[in-house]
Order: sequence, then C-alpha cells, then structure tokens
Amino acid sequence: MAGTLGIVEVDTSLVGPASLSLVSRRLGGKPLLEWIVRRVTDSLFLDRVVVVVDATMEDTVRALTPQDISIFVSRQPDMLGRFAAAAREFDAHQLVRVGLDNPFVDPALIDRLVCTANTHPGCDYIGYYSHDGQPAVQTKLGVFAEWARADAIFQAEALATIDVDRQHVTRYLYSHPELFQLRLIPVPPQLDRQDVRLSIGGEEDWENAQRILDARGPENLGWQEIAGLLDSQPRIRQHMASLDEVSED
Repeated sequence: MAGTLGIVEVDTSLVGPASLSLVSRRLGGKPLLEWIVRRVTDSLFLDRVVVVVDATMEDTVRALTPQDISIFVSRQPDMLGRFAAAAREFDAHQLVRVGLDNPFVDPALIDRLVCTANTHPGCDYIGYYSHDGQPAVQTKLGVFAEWARADAIFQAEALATIDVDRQHVTRYLYSHPELFQLRLIPVPPQLDRQDVRLSIGGEEDWENAQRILDARGPENLGWQEIAGLLDSQPRIRQHMASLDEVSED
C-alpha cells in the first residue's frame, strides 16, 4: 500500500519528436524524466513515487526511469483514467501529480501540499493559486505539484465526460467547487509574477533552464534560490515574459 503516491505524468498527447524530446533530453547530465523523478523523490512525505505512461512509450520510459522507481503502464485512453488506475493498483489514498514539463518542481512545495492535506483531512484537492485566481498548474511557473484525494479522482473519473477534463487529471476537481472541497495555497509572491517562466515548452525554455542550472548548480535549485537568481537577472525575466506573450498569441 502507498498511502501518499507521487505520480510523474508522461503525457503522451504529445506525439513523435516532441514527446521523445521532453522525456529523453538531458538536463544536468540526466534525461529530463530521471531529473524530475529524482527531484520528486526528495520529498519527505511521499510514500512512493511512480511514473505513469501508456503503452505507446513504455519501452522509452523504461529505459530512462531509474531502476528503483516503479512504472505503471495503463491502457486507459486518457490521463484521468490512468491516474485512477494507478491509485487502485498501488492502493493509494492520496495522490500528488507532477508534470514532465516542470524540471524545477520543488520537493518542499510538494511537502507543503501533503502537510496541508494532513491538517485538513476533509479536502479533495489542494493546489497553488496565483493572485488572479488562476491555478498555478495552468501557468508556466513550473515549480508546483498538485494534491488530490484518491476517492475524488475516482469520482471525477466517473463524472467527467469532455476531453479537456479527461486529459487534465485535476481540472474536473478544481472546476467543480460545488462537488469537491478545495483548499488553495497562494503562490509565493516572489514567483507570482508575469516574468517568471520555468516550465519547458520550447527550445528557448531549455536554454533558460540550462542558464539557471549553470548559475545555481544542481544542489541549489529550491524555489527561493531560483527566485533570487531571477530577481537579479532582469534580462532573463524579460525573455521569459516575451515567451509567455508569444504563447498567448
């Protein structure tokens, strides 16, 4: 049994070279998948970490995942179904979701989610939110995970019918506050700004990630250290803001 299960999501809605690049491209000398898995396993309050993928990329993911990490291969057609299946397989009561496009996901912020869940046992979903009310997972901030109660995921699996709710695991939860009990944690103000973009979406995001890694080193990549670096690098922030403007057009 895994009471609190961390799930690294390999989203196979990206196909071909884009999907392969996101999984296998190297950061800090490691494939991105391994890099993110290791950051997630630094969390103190996850009982187990698994990688969830469908059969189309099973061989690639197995080759890149550390041997001490389980891989759950699901034949469900959407991510919501795969998460629900993984929760049943590992008998998890709580799930923490991490996207593969977030190389700087912060284990301390993961631990805050789990601690918040433990002190508010009635919650169905816990996530970080920007000052404008937008879920952090819908932004390009790139350091945040989400927490959900397994039973809430099962309920969403049974109720969600439209594609966007099936492909984005937690969207049905936070979009239906009349059905689920939500708890929202404010994004730290040092990150809650339009000129911070740490998720991976294109070549220039890779370049920015490498600049941050070169400047801080692999052992100093907590969100506070990254925010402090960016605060002293207006050119990088300006570049990040311009990338967000392009992606919105």
